[in-house]
Amino acid sequence: MSRNETLSKKLLKSCKTVAALACLVFFIGSSVFAQEKKKHEVTPLTLTRGVYYDQPIPLAPKNFKRGGFYTKLVDVDYISADKKIRITPKIVGDGSLFINDPKTNDIIYEFRINVKKSNLFGIANEIQGLLQDIEGINIRTINDKVLVDGQVLLPSEMKRIHNVVGQYPGQTANLAILSPIAEGKIAEFMEREINNPEVQVKAVNNLFMILGVVQSVEEKQRAQIIADAYLPDLVVDNAVNEKKVLQNKSKPGQRIINLLKIAPPPAAGPKKIIQLVVHFVELQKSYEKGFRFQWTPSLGDESNISFSTGSQTAGNAVTSLTGIINNLFPKLNWAKQHGHARVLKSSSLLVQEGVQGTITAEDDIPYVTTNAEGQPQTLFAKAGVNTKMTATISGARGDSVDLQMNIGVSSLVGQSGGQPQIARKTVETSLIIKNSQSAAVGGLISSTSTKNYNRLPANASSNPLISLYRSKDFSRAQSQFVVFVTPIIKSSASEGSDKIKKKFRLQN
Repeated sequence: MSRNETLSKKLLKSCKTVAALACLVFFIGSSVFAQEKKKHEVTPLTLTRGVYYDQPIPLAPKNFKRGGFYTKLVDVDYISADKKIRITPKIVGDGSLFINDPKTNDIIYEFRINVKKSNLFGIANEIQGLLQDIEGINIRTINDKVLVDGQVLLPSEMKRIHNVVGQYPGQTANLAILSPIAEGKIAEFMEREINNPEVQVKAVNNLFMILGVVQSVEEKQRAQIIADAYLPDLVVDNAVNEKKVLQNKSKPGQRIINLLKIAPPPAAGPKKIIQLVVHFVELQKSYEKGFRFQWTPSLGDESNISFSTGSQTAGNAVTSLTGIINNLFPKLNWAKQHGHARVLKSSSLLVQEGVQGTITAEDDIPYVTTNAEGQPQTLFAKAGVNTKMTATISGARGDSVDLQMNIGVSSLVGQSGGQPQIARKTVETSLIIKNSQSAAVGGLISSTSTKNYNRLPANASSNPLISLYRSKDFSRAQSQFVVFVTPIIKSSASEGSDKIKKKFRLQN
């Protein structure tokens, strides 16, 4: 055999070996893939006896098969709507549960079940530690369950018990109820906060009744608001929640029954006395300044004819011609004048609350005039003070006075044509003033000024020989009128009379 043939045989043998190895690798890979495809997850389940457990199986078909050793250990129910199984342990032990495909019999889910006896004493100790601040409850272990029993005072404590018991489903039960004493305590809190000796609050069958008599609608509404603020949450019993017992339903706003009565208003007592003090203040200021230079000489004609007779001489006629020069000498007049005046009038009046009081203090100023027949007659002009006021006590504390005022003041300012000139000032307003405090209820300010240049006097000559006349007059007048009112609430009309008697040294 040649060398080439030997090499060819060796090469062919090597190819067969490689093909065999490739086939072996493909077979092993297919087996591993098949095993990977059939591989499933094993789920361990540790359960407590008497407590069921729900396990989801979303990949299982509806007609799946069950297998394993579980029938004596647990009961298995399938809930198709949620695609889960409910496992209820029966005895303590270990077992397994398989969920198989009905067509290929492959295992889809495998559960390793371990059922243990519940540690109720440990659960009871945990609950005792969480609820140790709540008084009136007992924690006991009965029939493989931890029971919370007793009476609590507040709905918030019931909420806490419910939340703690809910952490151990199937192993605990809440038998605690709200104590009847709690409603009585809450009613006491309501009554204490209302703080009215005529109002009582009673608790009856989860309802709170407000009884008594109040003086106004506002007090009744206030008691209702306070009771609503203290109203506790309504605790619903499990039997009521499961509709085994029908409870009388009431809305939260209807759990408080307001039976308060409003007392009739008291009979009207004597009206209070109010003293009204009124001050009238008028300030006047005037200023006058005048300058005049006059040189206006004039010639007067005094010529006349006179006749005279005597016993010894014959009668004759005498003619005389006389001339008189007036205002021959220059005249210089200068004047400056200041005027200040302050008029103060005061009046005091005691009135009953709500009754109008009047003060009139006027003078009759006479003047003479003629009637329609031309006969002289005397008339009178009135000048003085005329005050009308009505006072009413107001304010929450009764320390303010509501005043309705009509005040008039008239005064003589001069005469014109023989008749007096009367200046009148009137203030009409309404306002509220604190007791014993003063207020400026009205005022009037007037100001006038005049200037005259080169104005001839009344006795100046109408035809002077020479006219040199210069004059300047300036005058200014200001006046201010203010009315001050001070109300004083009196306890009686005789209050303050002792001071007056002492002042004037009067005896009883």
